[in-house]
Amino acid sequence: MSITARELNRATLGRQLLLERERLDVADAVRRVVALQAQSAASPYLALWNRLAGFAPAELDAAFAGRTIVKATLMRITLHAVHADDHHVFRGAMQSTLYASRLGARFAAAGLTPADGEELVPHLLEFAGRPRTAAEMQAWLEERLGVEKKAGAWWGLRAYAPLLHVATGGPWSFGHHPSYAAAPRTGPVPTGREADQEALRTLLLRYLAGFGPASVADMAQFTMVRRTSIRQALRTLHESHGAVEELRGPDGTVLFDLPGAPRPPADTPAPPRLMAMWDSVLLAHADRSRVIPPAYRPLVIRNNGDVLPTLLVDGQVAGVWRPVEGGIEATAFHELSPGAWDGLAAEAHALTALLAERDPRVYGRYGHWWAKLPDAQVRRIPTAR
Repeated sequence: MSITARELNRATLGRQLLLERERLDVADAVRRVVALQAQSAASPYLALWNRLAGFAPAELDAAFAGRTIVKATLMRITLHAVHADDHHVFRGAMQSTLYASRLGARFAAAGLTPADGEELVPHLLEFAGRPRTAAEMQAWLEERLGVEKKAGAWWGLRAYAPLLHVATGGPWSFGHHPSYAAAPRTGPVPTGREADQEALRTLLLRYLAGFGPASVADMAQFTMVRRTSIRQALRTLHESHGAVEELRGPDGTVLFDLPGAPRPPADTPAPPRLMAMWDSVLLAHADRSRVIPPAYRPLVIRNNGDVLPTLLVDGQVAGVWRPVEGGIEATAFHELSPGAWDGLAAEAHALTALLAERDPRVYGRYGHWWAKLPDAQVRRIPTAR
């Protein structure tokens, strides 16, 4: 069975709740979409606003405060918001990646070995049995390792150890000065360089449910797990469990999906959206053309890794947006129809109402990127009156 590029786009948008806003509570929504990129504290809120009918930011505040939804370093070694029940499994799947990236060369440059890190983790987690600031965590490490090693040790352990970011308040629950606490656990702390294979298989099934169909390269991009490990996990899922099936992508690439997973027709309407910075749907595949036209990729994914807030029109990135005095400035990279502009204006009016209650100048620190954009069609959409 084969699938076209447009069908791939619609399948992923549908699974990411971007073809139609659905009425779900935030916990169920986060599980449906797998994980929300959370480098910017505002982004999980805007991601859910794009996906849920009647989204109430206070519900996400409460979920973060009560740790129903938790924020931690997970896939791609970046901050994600995930359902608390998923954290342990997702982290187990990421064990080998976290070990290699955080107990490797930079850890060694601080005069530490992986064995040193493994020995420190249980004691660090005991110290983090209640919320601790970064300064408190570094002071704890300094007492044990000395001032010369504390910075390198903290750089590695804050991502390698199973720590959660603790909500500290502010408009988006997390401020600029994070606090940390040990993640709840029912068994031993994961150690070593090997991933939990059952956890990896679970993560891949969840990924396909939220972002599929997808290739091995796509899954490796999302997780930063080695392709050989992903192939082995898929082989087990296919041969032993019949849990995945193979498709052919538009260029002949082998894709995997869950049997019976929804794949909407290519002509399914995709409404306009004003996407959050680093929205997961822009970053979850090696082939970014599923959502980002190749010519626009360097415009929205900057060379330092910043991913700008984007306009989504007919399921594809068509430009970028930012708040300005009195409304939203939308920059389109190609000519848009009057109907598309009307749809974007309706979204912008709803978004400015949300931002007015929280942070009207969200993402303001990234405004310097707009000076580097090419000439484009720019419209200011004023706040609805």
